[in-house]
Amino acid sequence: MSEITPSGFTQPAIGTGPAPVRTGLLAERDFLEVRFGGTGEQGVILMGVVLAMAATLDHRYVAQTQTYGLGEREGYGHSDVIISDYPIDYPEIEGADLLLVLCQDAADGYMDLLRPSGILIYEPDEVVAPPSFKGPTFGIPFNRLYSEVTGQSETAAEVLALGAVAAITGVVSPVSLRKAVLSTVGAGVKGVNEKALARGLGLDSAEWRKDGTCS
Repeated sequence: MSEITPSGFTQPAIGTGPAPVRTGLLAERDFLEVRFGGTGEQGVILMGVVLAMAATLDHRYVAQTQTYGLGEREGYGHSDVIISDYPIDYPEIEGADLLLVLCQDAADGYMDLLRPSGILIYEPDEVVAPPSFKGPTFGIPFNRLYSEVTGQSETAAEVLALGAVAAITGVVSPVSLRKAVLSTVGAGVKGVNEKALARGLGLDSAEWRKDGTCS
């Protein structure tokens, strides 16, 4: 891999009044650290940016950073998001409450960051040897589900994966995630992204949950 270069932003909470409803395994936590890991072509940077946007629409504070391999689209990197009910004073994550990995190198490289109380989500067609983890673990074939619901063969499943993240974990609300997704895509792919997002949000998590230990 080439040298890793960070970039990112911090964002204060947006809006007043009642926040949109969040439900899921992590919905009640007031401070969360999220890492998305994968190759440059799998959309992990976009996932971090969209999740951060959705969290601000949930009236929460956000810090978002990312890394990428310079000139190496096939190299793996990550996008990190901190979500908090209170102002964030340090933008880099120190652990992960949610780790979503889309390739084997990211799974191997980032697993040590995942807290025992966290959640692991991985793409089983790409992570063929998932790391051992005793907490809630979900293996979801995002690319296959994307192709089934959209009829397209391109592996642009990051929107579907974000829907699954919201449905399973509740780190952001579905209503805010939809607004964030639709604000980042052009009119020509709006329909495709709406289908992919709806499929992700509608996943039956029990269907994809593993026995608690992957190895």
